[in-house]
Amino acid sequence: MSLWTKESDQWETSVQFLPASNSKALEKRGPGRKITLIILVVVFLAIIALITGLLVWHLRYRNRVKVRKVYSGSMRITNEEFQDYYEDPSSPQFRNLATEVLNQVFPSPPACPHLERQSFSYHCQSGQVITLQSPGFPDSPYHANSYTEWLLRADPNHRIKVEFDTFSLENDCGKDFVRVYDSLVALDKQLMAEKCGVYPPSEPLSFISSGNVMLLTMVTNEDKNFPGFRAQVSQIPSQIPGCGGALTGNSGSFATPNFPSYYPPLINCTWSIQVPDGKYVKVQFKKFLMSEPGQSYSTCKKDFVQIGSTKLCGEKSPSTVVSVQSNKMDVLFSSDMSYVDRGFSAEFEAFEPTDPCPGTFQCKNNMCVDSNLRCDGWNDCGDYSDEMNCKCTNAQIKCKNGLCKPNFWQCDSVDDCGDNTDEENCACRNPEDFTCQNGNCVSQRKKCDGQNDCGDSSDEISCSRGAKLSVVPCTEVSYKCKNTQCINKENPECDGVKDCEDGSDEANCECGTRPYKSSRIVGGQAAVEGEWPWQVSLHIKGSGHVCGASVIDERWLVTAAHCVQDSGQTKYSQPQVWEAYLGLHIQGKMGEDTQKRSLKRIIAHPYYNDYTYDNDIALMELDSAVTLGHSVWPICLPAETHNFPVGENVWITGWGATREGGSGASILQKAEVRTINQTVCNDLMSGQITSRMICAGVLTGGVDACQGDSGGPLSAPGAQGRLFLAGVVSWGDGCARRNKPGIYTRVTKFRSWIKEKTGV
Repeated sequence: MSLWTKESDQWETSVQFLPASNSKALEKRGPGRKITLIILVVVFLAIIALITGLLVWHLRYRNRVKVRKVYSGSMRITNEEFQDYYEDPSSPQFRNLATEVLNQVFPSPPACPHLERQSFSYHCQSGQVITLQSPGFPDSPYHANSYTEWLLRADPNHRIKVEFDTFSLENDCGKDFVRVYDSLVALDKQLMAEKCGVYPPSEPLSFISSGNVMLLTMVTNEDKNFPGFRAQVSQIPSQIPGCGGALTGNSGSFATPNFPSYYPPLINCTWSIQVPDGKYVKVQFKKFLMSEPGQSYSTCKKDFVQIGSTKLCGEKSPSTVVSVQSNKMDVLFSSDMSYVDRGFSAEFEAFEPTDPCPGTFQCKNNMCVDSNLRCDGWNDCGDYSDEMNCKCTNAQIKCKNGLCKPNFWQCDSVDDCGDNTDEENCACRNPEDFTCQNGNCVSQRKKCDGQNDCGDSSDEISCSRGAKLSVVPCTEVSYKCKNTQCINKENPECDGVKDCEDGSDEANCECGTRPYKSSRIVGGQAAVEGEWPWQVSLHIKGSGHVCGASVIDERWLVTAAHCVQDSGQTKYSQPQVWEAYLGLHIQGKMGEDTQKRSLKRIIAHPYYNDYTYDNDIALMELDSAVTLGHSVWPICLPAETHNFPVGENVWITGWGATREGGSGASILQKAEVRTINQTVCNDLMSGQITSRMICAGVLTGGVDACQGDSGGPLSAPGAQGRLFLAGVVSWGDGCARRNKPGIYTRVTKFRSWIKEKTGV
């Protein structure tokens, strides 16, 4: 209940009653009364039939849909002066007033036995920080079927600031959620945000009100209760620093208030930029997040940025640049009363009108990129202008749409041109043919005919016959269930569907999920803390980080065999020389969730070849089990028959060198690369690729694993958002060189060996 103050001497009421029937008007009307009675009976029976039909439809045929709704409202008390003790729902004054109100408005209030309700009220003072937390936090999960609200006030001419340092709810906002309102009443038009899921400590949620009040609500359903949240509440002055101002010089940066967290509602900021006379000014948005659920961004009617006649909203790429033919520019940012986002960070720069990109190539969007990136097959500008009007060389494919792509992308089963030019006239020249996993071609008519036409049975994979998948003869590409039956479905494990009769394809699937996801390995970027919970840092005692590894359960790690080969005086093969750091983000900085373990034993693959790096895989057993949670979690191991498609985007992570010959990174780095056709890779690497290796990279260079990343994971996406251990960082020709992909140990080839040695 919210109490509002207004001078008056009575309650505001508005009650209307229907007029009573006049019994004297009911008089006998002669013989017409019988006809009227018959009509009424017929109408009555028709209504009964209609109601019966609706009930049958509703109870028998209509899908049962459970809808959860939360209703809220406000009441204004006009003859009562507001007092501070009314902020405390447990105070006698509040209880007495609430009882009086309820007795007058709801003489017999309806009960709600299935929903637990709690309400808390706080008034912030200057210099005071109030801690809020969900019921039960941190000792127990939050309550099921509950509604909890926190009414927050600040002094006049102040704002409320709420910062969540822990936030862990169910991922589905249709089940459990927290809402933040820019008012003391849960009004949709003043809803700032609805949040669920898990947010990492390195990217905390933080909200600022437009005035001196704010409301938090938390609604939960009946199952899957999580730890909940903890937040710090304080009051800040109404004038927020960073909201507009004068910017001068040749370059500089600016951002929305509270960036990278959420900007306040109902705010207008203007930055007036002025560069030296005779130069023009341009602004590049490095981050731009200004979205609202259900909104179209063609007109930018809600939150927006405006520069001259250009309006920007929604989400924009880092290649978004706006320039003016003047040395002055005004950048206006405006937000309305509902839904806030993280906003933007931007850089401005002065440029010569006659030479806007000195020594570099000018994109149509006014970005400047290295001239060597022109016509290399990659969209470096963001608008493809660096790839337009190119003359293809002998080392490039000339696409029908005018683009030029490297020859080694031809016939790699990926449409690199965008019009499929690079995939025409390949091994399967007839477009009606099917390309087998072994490279053979068979007629599409032979696919799923029950016969092994390809020779590797790949033409019989993912063939649905009848109500469920078929049990087929076991081959090297068919999935084998625990009961030894094989099914004709590609990658059925942990996809949420029970395909095997014994359900073994969905067993042991508590893996590969990431509670934290973000929106440097060479060319990469810093990872978010907890984003890769299976990443391990392997240290030689007293020497620091040497290799990476992956968590596959609470006792076992997978790494590279070349990391555990003895060298000189260091006995890398002996477990006592190693320390494993799990849940680590920054080297040398033990976080709250970091766990350190010694090793019990090391098992290198017996057929590892230290010359060719074939069979480059090893297992490590920890001396004691780790506690699995948000920051330490196993990656999924793929089945022997798991297929990682060519051209698929995958991730490499580690603390290795950020450039060839450079030093290691202190913060865990990540980079997105893609898997590369085995034949193409073997040609690029001079015939050194075996079937136990998988290739991935960016062939134009600039992104790769490097020294210190060895043993770490190559994480590939699977069903239901899970990630699988596709490879182990093994070797390469230098780091991030052009046409030199990274080489990884293909984990599918060692699945049986891992199971034999670890039981995982």
